[in-house]
Amino acid sequence: MVTTSAGLLLHRRGDAGGLEVLIAHMGGPFWARKDEAAWSIPKGEFDPAVETAMDAATREFREELGVDPPAGPYVELGTWAYSSGKKVTVFAADGVGFASSSFSYGTFEMEWPPRSGRRAEFAEVDRAEWMPVEAARPRLVKGQRPALDALVNSV
Repeated sequence: MVTTSAGLLLHRRGDAGGLEVLIAHMGGPFWARKDEAAWSIPKGEFDPAVETAMDAATREFREELGVDPPAGPYVELGTWAYSSGKKVTVFAADGVGFASSSFSYGTFEMEWPPRSGRRAEFAEVDRAEWMPVEAARPRLVKGQRPALDALVNSV
């Protein structure tokens, strides 16, 4: 069965007039010292038989960042497949006035160090930042980069 996920990509015009997006650096020890291809649109998995992609995108935004997303309106940018086969549906919303502070990041638990038998808790996301689209492109995981092109073409 194909894994499906959905996310919400906020955008705004920056001080210099260029398009900026809000993306999040993935948490946990694997991503701690990485920057390129170590950021993500706030998103997560869902079961299409139980929840719509839009509902999942707003729920996951809230779970990962600990704050409610803007009220919308939301625009579906598209659905893309990762090389692994996982599919992600991305929605966009105007983030003007949405501050990238006061976040309370969700957590996950995993065995750490590997094969130690010990469990540790880590933040799903360790920071989220507004950045210009061209700065975001190399930082996003490869499978999410097409969403930036779709966003640029839609605004």
